[in-house]
Amino acid sequence: MARPHPGLVVLIACAFVAWYLTVLAARGMPAGPGTMGIGLAGFLAGWTLMMTAMMFPALAPLLSAYLRSIRTVQNVWVRAARSAALLIGYLLTWILFGLIAYGAAEVFGMLATEVPDTAPWIGAGLLVSAGIYQLTPLKNFCLRHCRSPLAFLLHVSRYKGPLRDIRVGLYHGTYCVGCCWGMMVVLILVGTMNLAWMAVIAAAILLEKTWSHGIAFSKITGVALIVFAVLVPANPALLPGLHPAPGMSQNMEPDMSPDMPGM
Repeated sequence: MARPHPGLVVLIACAFVAWYLTVLAARGMPAGPGTMGIGLAGFLAGWTLMMTAMMFPALAPLLSAYLRSIRTVQNVWVRAARSAALLIGYLLTWILFGLIAYGAAEVFGMLATEVPDTAPWIGAGLLVSAGIYQLTPLKNFCLRHCRSPLAFLLHVSRYKGPLRDIRVGLYHGTYCVGCCWGMMVVLILVGTMNLAWMAVIAAAILLEKTWSHGIAFSKITGVALIVFAVLVPANPALLPGLHPAPGMSQNMEPDMSPDMPGM
């Protein structure tokens, strides 16, 4: 039985460590609307950690193919550095998307506090949009790229220069964002610190990208999101990202209204 490449072992280890740190950070912090009082830098740090946990396992087939493509490089440290540069470029695309996620979370938090009756309908509409996207040719195009390491290698083989491996990561990361942005919208809607939903979404992405029936599964996921959206208007608490917990404001501070006990 062939042993896994050390680079893949490191990749999966990074994902496990990221999951562990994410669980520690989320412990005692219920999923809620908005950014939960976290500034941009803190949000991006947490977002990067979550993307490492959720996305790195699905990156294993592509990294494996890339490691095979650079096996002629004799120096093991050079190969390690090139692999690390690819991962950095890949994460950069998700950090850039994190800027959009931060803005979306801020808007969702505002909707939850200012128009709580309308917010569930907006959330349902976004879920339907994410579900429909799962059924579109553009989704299929991006997903097929993520599922085809050979086509990927043929494209990036012409990259040259000291930043080529970062460019490789950026190239693949762009398609990955195109494939998974709808799922990340769902993550923000259910609360970015919602560990259960993080696990469900990460598993769905892994199956989409690595399972032999992944493309069909992505369509099933889309239908499931549309069905889920139908339930939201009557059950706003299904979307904590648009539904503040009782007694809590957007910045996660207790509601210190005069009629609370002890005041």
